[in-house]
Amino acid sequence: MKYVSTRDESPALHLGAALAAGLAQDGGLYVPQRLPRFTSADFDDRNNLASVASRLLQPFFAEDLLAHELDAICRETLDLPTPLRQLDARTQSLELFHGPTAAFKDFGARFLAACLARTRPLDAPQLTVLVATSGDTGAAVAAAFHRRPGFRVVILYPDGRVSPRQANQLGCFGDNVLALRVAGTFDQCQTLVKQALNDDALKRSIPLTSANSISLGRLLPQITYYALAALWHWRMHGEPLSFVIPTGNLGNALGCVLARTMGLPIGDIVLATNANRVLPEFFAGTDYAPRPSIATLANAMDVGAPSNFERLRWLYPDAGELRRALRAEAVDDAQIRDAIRASRERYGTLVCPHTATALRVLERMRVRGDERHYAIVATAHPAKFDSVIEPLIGAAVDVPPTLAALLARPSQAEPLAADYAALRERLVASSGRV
Repeated sequence: MKYVSTRDESPALHLGAALAAGLAQDGGLYVPQRLPRFTSADFDDRNNLASVASRLLQPFFAEDLLAHELDAICRETLDLPTPLRQLDARTQSLELFHGPTAAFKDFGARFLAACLARTRPLDAPQLTVLVATSGDTGAAVAAAFHRRPGFRVVILYPDGRVSPRQANQLGCFGDNVLALRVAGTFDQCQTLVKQALNDDALKRSIPLTSANSISLGRLLPQITYYALAALWHWRMHGEPLSFVIPTGNLGNALGCVLARTMGLPIGDIVLATNANRVLPEFFAGTDYAPRPSIATLANAMDVGAPSNFERLRWLYPDAGELRRALRAEAVDDAQIRDAIRASRERYGTLVCPHTATALRVLERMRVRGDERHYAIVATAHPAKFDSVIEPLIGAAVDVPPTLAALLARPSQAEPLAADYAALRERLVASSGRV
């Protein structure tokens, strides 16, 4: 298996090289030359995430030096719980927040770190993992690479646009992790990362890679928990499971789309966004029109130019076909608040603001008469958003032990202008150290 750029102007690479590069030379995103196909029966002897992932991802690792390490990588990094919590007779919640930083990003970040650690020679120069975050990605990447020899992490996040607890996580690691609070939006942070990854002169002096959802190392493991959930449901009910997925940058949702394309028993895929309406407007029939993002309660989805839309267009070159494959609906802050209250009253559970968008979209679909089996995707633990949730419910949100341990650490982040020259200067100044 080799990987090519969505823009088709870069050489094809094996997996390890594509992981290390992060972004293709032509500015495109790496995609596999072909997608493997499976049936549910191919996984009859697989009952947990690591074993399903090992079989599902084997074709993606074929002919790469990492192929013989795949089983070990899956066992090491995909040992996190992914429970399907029953909310009512036809609604489940796929909980993806039981990792060390209490967000779904832990799956991809841990997997990427394990892959890169196995491909870097011991005498190789330090690799800088550059990551833009709208809230959860940065902490997951920091945790995955913290104190790993040969790596440093540089996190860019929009100052004032993440929750207080998210900000604390981003700056609490220290050692080989540097947090930069950028005077701008997430889209500006993402643009800065792409500029650095396309700066050949910089990369000759400072080896760089990305840990955003543009990275294959993040994308591939995100296919696996959709596969496992769909297989569980298929074995129990004999019918496909549909999903409502909160999304901003489209990486997590793309994992579900790829799982369905590869033959897993997945029905409809519905995207739930916040008040940033680029995707709902496109799927309603207008031209794709990226724009500056606006701040919302579901801050990790405050994206006005979703990177992985480029991969979606690779998968569905025809816009009409893409619109038939997916649909998207927007949820504003008032509706997010209502959904958070309703989750506690109706289901006896709490949801984060991002998960609340999926819950509200599904409630609309139920009103319109859709009674099929759906799973909403719970992307982050509600305790990360206490400042939003606690005033709505009039009670404290329990904090899981792993998150509590991170919040107890001192936290520090450096200010940075939303300017590439400023980022470049900081990267050069800290080369070889943080």
